[in-house]
Amino acid sequence: MLFKKETALFASEVERREGENVLYVNYLGAPFAPSLAENPQVMARTMDSLAENSNVSRIVFVQQRNYSYPSEQILQLAEIARLYNFLTKQEEILSPRKISMFGNLPEVHEDLSYLLDLLKRDPIASYQELKKRTRELRTQMEQSQVQNKNSLANYTRTLERFLALLENTRLIRNNFQQISLSPFGSREVYKNIFRPEILPNFTFTRLAAQLPKDAELISQYEIKADEEEITITILKNENDPKYFYHVMPPEYALNEDHHMLLNLARNVLTEHRPKAEEFTDPARTRQVFLNIARDMLLELSKSKGLTLSQKELTGLARILVRHTIGFGLLEILLMDTKIQDIVLNAPITQNPIFVRHEKYDECLTNIIPSFEDADSWAAKLRLQSGRPLDEANPVLDTDLILENSRARVAAITSPLSPSGLAYALRRHRDQPWTLPLFIQNKMINSFAAGLLSFMIDGSRTLLVAGTRSSGKTSLLGSLMLEIMPKFRTIVVEDTLELPVDALRKIGYDILRMKVRSALTSGTTEVEASEGIRTSLRLGDSALIIGEVRSEEAKALYEAMRVGALANVVAGTIHGASAYGVFDRLVNDLNVPTTSFKATDLVIVANPIKTSDGLHSMKRITQVTEVRKHWTKDPLEEKGFVDLLKYNVETDELEPTPELINGDSEIIKDIAGNVRGWAGDWDAVYDNIILRGKIKQEIVEAAIKLKKPWLMESEFNSLSNAAFHNISSKITIQEGTPKSEIVFPEWKEWLYKNAEEF
Repeated sequence: MLFKKETALFASEVERREGENVLYVNYLGAPFAPSLAENPQVMARTMDSLAENSNVSRIVFVQQRNYSYPSEQILQLAEIARLYNFLTKQEEILSPRKISMFGNLPEVHEDLSYLLDLLKRDPIASYQELKKRTRELRTQMEQSQVQNKNSLANYTRTLERFLALLENTRLIRNNFQQISLSPFGSREVYKNIFRPEILPNFTFTRLAAQLPKDAELISQYEIKADEEEITITILKNENDPKYFYHVMPPEYALNEDHHMLLNLARNVLTEHRPKAEEFTDPARTRQVFLNIARDMLLELSKSKGLTLSQKELTGLARILVRHTIGFGLLEILLMDTKIQDIVLNAPITQNPIFVRHEKYDECLTNIIPSFEDADSWAAKLRLQSGRPLDEANPVLDTDLILENSRARVAAITSPLSPSGLAYALRRHRDQPWTLPLFIQNKMINSFAAGLLSFMIDGSRTLLVAGTRSSGKTSLLGSLMLEIMPKFRTIVVEDTLELPVDALRKIGYDILRMKVRSALTSGTTEVEASEGIRTSLRLGDSALIIGEVRSEEAKALYEAMRVGALANVVAGTIHGASAYGVFDRLVNDLNVPTTSFKATDLVIVANPIKTSDGLHSMKRITQVTEVRKHWTKDPLEEKGFVDLLKYNVETDELEPTPELINGDSEIIKDIAGNVRGWAGDWDAVYDNIILRGKIKQEIVEAAIKLKKPWLMESEFNSLSNAAFHNISSKITIQEGTPKSEIVFPEWKEWLYKNAEEF
């Protein structure tokens, strides 16, 4: 809350935030809701403030709720205030010198004072009155018997100049037709012009509650988290390439009693200064604060003679926690599982939040964040991550773990961002991606899924490459599910993005290590390269690297060379092709050329755009084998062999002739270590197809049985275990896991367990 109880009524304060001057006016304790449209006294006081503060572009009336008037509305009033200043200070129309030109008549001074006062409290009425007066004065002047004709002419010309200046303001010019039909003194026209964004007092983040004009309703759906239900509306203007994402959070639809309770409770909670150790377990801290908030609200409601239902009490407690120790409306957006990215641009108070929607791509939202909230989020991220965000360290990369969502957060501030704080959040899926899910959304096909599963079982070293937002981390998470749970896995990340907790819950043996970000210095965190080297001393394990960014690449290749042919070593890296990955590692990150040959596979994921340029689809575009015979340049010496290549015409990832004809050194190498497969390409290829058929069958069963959860991680893990058990049994009987025997038996297992799952 900006003003305290003892602050004088109507006191004002101007704050400059990221290039915007905001005028806050105290209406706490006023017996009415402040409204420019309905209350002439409120408008007059606002005009006085604008006359004194010419650079104000937004006004907030602070009361039980905050009434925020955006710049496009305030600029219309500011223009009237400048006209008032011009007439009274530059033209000095009330000065004795000017009054003498009008015949020194007392009624003239009184008349001008009335018109100027009317200009401040009702400029439309002032305009209407001026039109009437000038018309009457002209009529009088045309009568020959009028005395003091020169004085009257001077006065008439002054009023006509006053009228012309007022008539040229945007307020009058843009609403001329409505004004011409409006009775004198009516304020109905103002109701269409001055429409504040009504905010809870505990946040200054603004919400455009009104739907955009002339927008077509595209879709509407509910997001549910715990006991909260929030409506999302998707709209589209014909001339706007972006969709409009409209959200109405419950805190913006509370009654006055509930607002009062939240404000009282927040004043108590905000006195608590959280310590860094409170953020080591965010879920536990949040639950503690939720219990405190619930008890506090219950006591306050009893003291105020209010009755709250259990649902109302819990809902208010969640709102209170969200806007004290939480991340405000960002949490509402993160509740929506359809949102992939959230972007807050600087200057943060002058730009709405943008989101990337899984179906509607880039969307403009109706949320405009406040500096106060943005600054609070930065402080919480610093505490939670233990990493700095200041002028010396203007970049903060960390993760955000909430009750119902996870996200990667990148925050930047000055001097890197000259306009102040800015944020980008990548929302992680609540459950890990799986290969069946990727088949369903066509990022890969069943054959590719079979090949990748085969490579993971073969303990290969691989890199998942791609551009930003190409799905690299999601794909790596799905490949982790293909590692058998009986094997230990070590995950090394600077930002916690991989689905480690979800995999632990379904029985995976995983150790997570958090290392220092390549963009951060001066923290107690261990460097990424040291973390990777340490992993080699922690026993026999698969090694997963969240993202290869910097000098830790050398340590990764040490791990690859040590761990090759023993366990999976995998990570993600930015690169648009296999050669792009080689170029980045060798030329940018100084990995020795010969060390790069420890890479077995490069999997490239890239967005594919539609012909209209408005949409993009995530696709695996190539799976490339890295051969070992070259010495200097794998491209010139044919060290890269594509096993799968994306066909843009068919929208399919297709096997290359090299793979079909058995010309894959890595697959032969895997087969050479498996009894019954050595030298039998058909048996190996049959196993790849079998794995793909199993993943495809899961997709089809989920659709047919209307059980989409069959494609999720838990059932996928059970399916993999069943596949390996059945394959082991058939191998003992037949010598190899023949697909014509394995698949029917596994399929029987699938439908038996799907019914019960």
